[in-house]
Amino acid sequence: MQRLFSIFPNGLPGKGLLVLRLAAGGFLLTNGIAWLASGQHRDATAPAIIGIAAGLLMLIGIWTPVGSVLAVISQSWTLLVGRIMPQTGILLISISLAVAMLGPGAWSIDALLFGRHRLDITD
Repeated sequence: MQRLFSIFPNGLPGKGLLVLRLAAGGFLLTNGIAWLASGQHRDATAPAIIGIAAGLLMLIGIWTPVGSVLAVISQSWTLLVGRIMPQTGILLISISLAVAMLGPGAWSIDALLFGRHRLDITD
């Protein structure tokens, strides 16, 4: 699982990744729920469900690369179908790609589970 994550930065870079994850995940979650609650477009329920799953994964910081790729898929799908404004779709795709490439950061469940651990070797 370690191969999925590049780094777990701490300090300001880690806080920056936390802000990116929370912003993208929160938007994906609320946008997907609002889309499903409207009930107007039955043809686009799959990207809404994928977006909700991606938003949850990114918000809580578990399986962040998987959630980011799911976010890219759902936003690309809705962008190609024309159900979202191009500026919003391109921005979320860019943020999700950046989070997928950089990793979840130090303030995530991924960092607790798969991050660097200190080993004390005794004689």
